[in-house]
This record gives sequence, structure tokens and C-alpha cells, in this order.
Amino acid sequence: MTVNFATEFTTSKGDKLSFNTGLFINNEFVEGAGTIDVINPTNGEKICAVQAAEEAQVNAAVDAADKAYREVWSKTSARERARLMHKLADLVDANVDEIARIETLDNGKGIAFSKGYDIPEVSKTLRYFAGFADKLHGKVIETEGKLSYTRHEPIGVCGAIIPWNFPLMMAGWKLGPALCTGNVVVLKTSELTPLSALKLAELVKEAGFPPGVVNIITGYGHIAGERLARHPKVGKVAFTGSTAVGRLVMKAAAESNLKKVTLELGGKSPNIIFDDADIDQAVSWAHKGVFFNHGQCCCAGTRIFVQEGIYDKFMERFKEYTSKTKVGDPFEQETFQGPQISQVQFDRIMGYIQAGKDEGATCFMGGNRLGNSGYFIEPTVFTDVKGSMKIMQEEIFGPVVAVSKFKDEADVIDKAHDTTYGLAAAVFTQNITRAVTVANKLEAGTVWVNCYNELDYNTPFGGFKQSGIGRENGEYALENYLQIKAVKINVEL
Repeated sequence: MTVNFATEFTTSKGDKLSFNTGLFINNEFVEGAGTIDVINPTNGEKICAVQAAEEAQVNAAVDAADKAYREVWSKTSARERARLMHKLADLVDANVDEIARIETLDNGKGIAFSKGYDIPEVSKTLRYFAGFADKLHGKVIETEGKLSYTRHEPIGVCGAIIPWNFPLMMAGWKLGPALCTGNVVVLKTSELTPLSALKLAELVKEAGFPPGVVNIITGYGHIAGERLARHPKVGKVAFTGSTAVGRLVMKAAAESNLKKVTLELGGKSPNIIFDDADIDQAVSWAHKGVFFNHGQCCCAGTRIFVQEGIYDKFMERFKEYTSKTKVGDPFEQETFQGPQISQVQFDRIMGYIQAGKDEGATCFMGGNRLGNSGYFIEPTVFTDVKGSMKIMQEEIFGPVVAVSKFKDEADVIDKAHDTTYGLAAAVFTQNITRAVTVANKLEAGTVWVNCYNELDYNTPFGGFKQSGIGRENGEYALENYLQIKAVKINVEL
């Protein structure tokens, strides 16, 4: 019996949205093992219930992907793969208004960011990687008496586990390189934010992708994610999320079939502001660096180091600038900071704020809940911090930043490296020599100079140390989805 999983929802602004709530397997929306309630972070109320995948449904999705790879996708030309990816990008652009509203409803991010950045970035990513589809080739190698050449071949079935902070953009980051290199995908959304990816699933079918090439499922990480990471038919898994869960994904991959793994994990990124920086620019970018996406950003600049000569002036202006942050209804165009994603995350952040106070840091501003409904927290700034404090060592993933002084370059490099993470960093200075020197010294996968949180589909993104393995985006991402074969032919017979 066919079950209809089509759902409609009307936003606070009266906009009607439609999406499916089933598991997208083999180009059809199907029933799961149970359901998961999707909660609106703006008011804590239920939006809908989506179908939840457990072991049987993960197996079905992987089997569909495996069959599609062996029978169809591995025989599909690179030009056709690129055409389908461009068609999907066209459909994303054509539906950007509705998808952006679904993302804002589900995630709570400001509509200006959903429509102006997240969703357009998906189509840009798809187009960028589509361009590589027919440009993947090996090399001919000069050897004695033999014709030697290499082939860059797809892995086959790739698992993708995406987070809740940039739901659809992360789906694009995973699908783009996987599809252009000739792989098929089983993508697991976060159980907190499944709706935009399920909308994308409708467009995958409309674009004409063969059944089984792209499968999108929702389920709890410890059930569906665990099964996907351990499945013997999955040859590679890409995960974005916390370092703690990344360890579990890596362990599951190792204990099963030693599948290839890429991990984009947490961060505790330093933002370094020297005496000669343009203070107004530094203040503006530092604000974006930590409060963008409500602080729910793995590369957030949550440790700001300001040189002693401008510390007081910086703090005065940073407080003034931050106090003007528009926090509220994410469907309002001018809203910069919406709610945190869930009650659990809200409580976690408030726990860190309390820990900062308990350990002796000064809550310079903020630190409180905003309103009586939803999961809103004031932009929070701590001063008088020590490197050993929890708020300086652990990833908070919320609108909380710690600001401290430094003396000179050597001092701040030591402080910047006092972390197990290495995802990102920033340097603000008008001295180009200092900018290059410090950027080269910092142990981070991305270093911004006189800017922050500038992410692009054609630039590699990933971390040093415990911030991950491998790179997303740019040409560097392709190697994560390919395996190299060497062929040697005896031509002297």
C-alpha cells in the first residue's frame, strides 16, 4: 500500500510550505520503523513527525544505492552526471524561496541568511563539482618495457552524515563531490533538522536521477548513523559534527570494513587582533565570527585575543556593536540571531555560561535567556578569562565568546595553540608581513586575514589536530571520493 507523506505547514508569516516526511529510498518516500517529532526552535512546538530509519531501512537504502551503482550509475557518462547535477542546481534555484523558509522554520536561522547564503550555496556547490565530472583522469607513467597508467575510480556507495547547523548546505557539500566522481549516496540528516533535505529529495527525483543514486534518510545517530558507518557495502563515510561523535564514526568504520573516512569536526578557533588593526573592521568581523548562525558554527571565533594597546577601546566598541544585535523571530528580514536549535542545546549553552561565572570569569554582557518561549539566548561576552577555563577549552556551540589580552606575537601564538582543536583562526592587522607570518604559524585548516567566516564552495575546508580528517570543498575534496588504480601492460610480447 502506498503511503502519502506529503505535508503542509503555514509559517508565522502566512507562507504555505510543502514537504515530504518519509524516507527517500530508491526515488520513493517510504515508511520508517517509527517517527521522530520535529520541533520549531522559535517556540518549542511540534512542526510535524518524520519517518525514522533503523537498521532495516538503512540496509534498504544501502542496497538500493549498491544496485544503482552496479547497474546504472557506474555506466552513466560523466557528461550525463554533470547534466543531472546542473538540473538539480536549477531546481534548487527555482525553489529557493520555499526551501529557505523550510530551513528557517526547521533550524531557526534568519531568513536573510537562509535565502541569501545557505540555499544559494547548495546550487553553487553542485554546479562547481558538476564541472569536474568530465575532467577526472589519471596519468601515463614512463616505465621500462611496460605501458603504465593510472585510473581514478569511484568508491561506490558513500555514506554521508550531516549536522543540524547548516542542514542543506552540508548536504550540498557531501553530494557535490560524491556524485561528480561517480559515486552513489545514502545521506542521513540530523533528526533535528530533516525537512530541507527531504525537500531536496523531491528535486532529486524531479531532476531525473536514476532510482537509488541519491537516498536521503532521517534517524537517530546511535541507530541509523551507527549502522551506516558500519555497513559492509558502504565504502566511504563522510561525517560533519562533534569530535566525540567523529571518534565513534571512525571506530565503526575501522571495526567493520575499514571504509574510507572524512571527518569535519569541532573547533575552538582563535581570533587575533593586533594593535595596528582597523578597530571598526575588527569589531564587525569579530561579531560575525562568533554570533553568525547563533554561534552554532564549528569554526566560530569563540576565543578573541586583543593586543594590550587597543584592548579597552576594542571592548568598548565591541560591546556597543554587539548590543545592537537583532535577536528574535527568524522570519523577520532584519533578524541576525535566531533561537538555538533545541532545548538540549539551550541547556548546554546556559551550563557553559554558568561554568564561566563559577570559574571566575567576568560576564561582560549577556548571559541570560531571552523571552519566555523558544530557545533564545542573549549574545554573551566573557572577560578576565584563563586558558584553563571550560569556556576557553571546550566547544560551546552557542552565542558565547571569551575575550582576553595578549602582549606580543609569541605570546598570542602560544595562547592560540592552547587547544586540542585546529579548525580555523583569524588575524587582524594592517601589516602584511605580520599577517602572512602569523597565518603561516597558526595550526589551523583555515586562516582568515582581516575577515571571518568567509566560506566558499571552491576553497578547501577542514581541520588540523582533533578538528578532523580530510577536506570538504574545492578540488581537494575530490580525492576523498576516488581510489587510484595502477594498470601495467606488457607491450614487448
